[in-house]
Amino acid sequence: MWGRFLLAAVVALSACSSSKPKPPPDYHKVDVHTHFGPRAAARTVELMDRYGIEVAVNLSGSVPRGGLSMQLAAAREHPGRILVFANLEWRFAAMGPGYGDKMAQDLATSKRLGAAGVKIPKALGLGFTDHTGALIAVDEPELDPVFEKAGELGMPVAIHTGDPVAFWKPPTEDNERFAELSAHPEWSFYAKPVPSWEQLYAALERRIARHPNTTFIAVHFGNAPEFPERVDAMLDAHPNLYIDTAARVPELGRHDAAKMRALFIEHQDRILFGTDLGVGSRPGDLMLGSTGDTPPTERDADHFFASTWRYFETNDRGFAHPTPIQGAWTVDGIGLPEDVLRKLYGGNARRLLGLASAAD
Repeated sequence: MWGRFLLAAVVALSACSSSKPKPPPDYHKVDVHTHFGPRAAARTVELMDRYGIEVAVNLSGSVPRGGLSMQLAAAREHPGRILVFANLEWRFAAMGPGYGDKMAQDLATSKRLGAAGVKIPKALGLGFTDHTGALIAVDEPELDPVFEKAGELGMPVAIHTGDPVAFWKPPTEDNERFAELSAHPEWSFYAKPVPSWEQLYAALERRIARHPNTTFIAVHFGNAPEFPERVDAMLDAHPNLYIDTAARVPELGRHDAAKMRALFIEHQDRILFGTDLGVGSRPGDLMLGSTGDTPPTERDADHFFASTWRYFETNDRGFAHPTPIQGAWTVDGIGLPEDVLRKLYGGNARRLLGLASAAD
């Protein structure tokens, strides 16, 4: 009896070893968070092909009287590969009250031209000022028409509020983001006359809550990757909220892998894959989540994407994260199930943005 069992096992193992290796799954990836100009569109598509990304969302679309038409024209040169999110004309704020209505009208124009959504940068709350010179708050009522119009038009709002918490701390050697702040001292908000991180995050939640019929994509993992429990609560509280993973795998990978895996599974229908890939028209002109003193190499790009896939797809422990300048630590993978990976990498974005499913 045991002899027959062992013989059957040997035959089965031999069959397995002689079969062709199973090819990796094709996840039909959509990167919802990239930045590039019209002249870099072709180069961006080359990088997409190299790293297995089918569609990229360009968040640097500009405004109707600016570069939006050129960005849309560049996207049309690569059918089915690039979507463009428009930006707002913040100069309207210097003209006095009513600027929100003017921006809303512009947004409708952007939609007619072909923009798929709108991107709000972190300068809202940290840099943009009105006609009095005062900072415009993230939840400034004057901007309500913009967000209402976005909901009416079915244009998702990708919104960047705040920045890493470390950017509000002294930019000294004991700051965990010291290397990054040394390369970009202007990114430090320490002792500057701007709202605190907490004030900005509270304003973001008020903004999302005020427009339940508008879809928000809170970029950089809900703008709070240091506090996944708060992101979890925000997703529970606001069904109109999505988040992306752009440029925050280094921070996500520091947290307990089991807890992060549970969060991704719990909210598997509202987390979008993004990189914050920035592409210039010249060779070597890349941003891989962040930048340092020297341009990234081809090897850096390979590491960036390989480490990103490794975080989402494996249970590996203690490996180098995608963006070394963002912190001198290692990360642990969360080994998501294949059905969740399909949603994260592309399924959720295709549904949200009205793209054909991978099966179509």
